[in-house]
Amino acid sequence: MSNDVNTIYNEVCAAVYDDWFAAFDPAAIDRLAEFAGTGRALELGIGTGLIALPLARHGVEVCGIDASTAMVARLREKPGGDAISVTMGNFADVGVEGKFSLIFIVYNTLFALQTQKEQVRCFQNVSEHLTDGGVFVVEVFVPNFTFFKREQELKVTAVTSDRVGLKISQHDAVNQRIKSQHLVLINNQVKLFPVEIRYAYPAEMDLMARLAGLQLKHRWSDWQQNPFTSTSAKHISIYERRA
Repeated sequence: MSNDVNTIYNEVCAAVYDDWFAAFDPAAIDRLAEFAGTGRALELGIGTGLIALPLARHGVEVCGIDASTAMVARLREKPGGDAISVTMGNFADVGVEGKFSLIFIVYNTLFALQTQKEQVRCFQNVSEHLTDGGVFVVEVFVPNFTFFKREQELKVTAVTSDRVGLKISQHDAVNQRIKSQHLVLINNQVKLFPVEIRYAYPAEMDLMARLAGLQLKHRWSDWQQNPFTSTSAKHISIYERRA
C-alpha cells in the first residue's frame, strides 16, 4: 500500500482515528474469536488496535501488519499493545512467518490497495498464510453511487458547537477509484485528511478469492450475521482455504 495520499492520511489521522472509528459492533470480536479458534489470527492494517486488542483480551494470539508508524505508535501506547507482534510494511505482501487460522481486514481497509493487481496479490498471499480450513474475513462497503452527481459528492459528516466535518469525493468509474478529502473545521482551523481507494464489487472479490484457492463460506450484512441482500450497505465476507 504505497500510495502517497494514503500514507499522509494514515500519519495525520492517527491522532483522531480512535475517535472516528471506535464505535464498532462488539459482536465482531465474538465472530472473529470463533473463527480463530485455538489458532493464531493476523490482522491486515492493524492500525491503533481497535479490533486486535479486544480480540487478544478474548484469548486469541493476534499479530498484525501495518504501514503507518504513527498508527502503530498509538497501538503501543495502549494496555497490551506491546504484546502484539506487528510487521511494518504493505499488507498486500503478508510478509510474516507461519500460518494462521484467521486472517482478517476490516473498516474498508482492503480498498486502500490502489489496483486490482495489488488486491489480487493480497488474496493470494493471504491464502498462502492460512491453515487448511482457515478463513479470510473481509469487511467492506458495497459500492453505491446514487449519492454522486456528475461523479462528485459533498457530504456533511459532523456538526457540533465547535466542529464541522465535510467529506468531498470524486468518482472515477473507469478505474473504480474514489478520491476524497475529509475536512474538519474547528474554530479558525481547517484540517485535511486525504484518502484514495480502489473499490471492488462482491462478485469481483469472489473471483479474486477463487484465483487464490479460496471459496466463499458466508456473506453477512453485519456482524450479527444478518443475511446479505441487495439493499445491504456493507458486507462481511468469509473465505475459506480449501484443503
